[in-house]
Amino acid sequence: MIVAVQHAARGVSKIVPELSLPPTAGRRVSLVVTDLAVLKPTDDGLVLHERAPGVSIEAVVAATAAALLIQGDVPEMPILVEAA
Repeated sequence: MIVAVQHAARGVSKIVPELSLPPTAGRRVSLVVTDLAVLKPTDDGLVLHERAPGVSIEAVVAATAAALLIQGDVPEMPILVEAA
């Protein structure tokens, strides 16, 4: 299951270490896509998979309440522009 969410609202991170409400889905999330990053939940924690263009790793970490695993170079998300 892929979840799309705003990374933070009113300065408060929506990417948290623990759920504060009961889960509404019957299975685990496989990918989280936000306006700042793509995160991949694993048994070891949240892996920073990609970052939005122009957004640094440090900015993603600062905007995230949960701990992130940084594995090597984290690429920017590709932006595809179709010609008219």
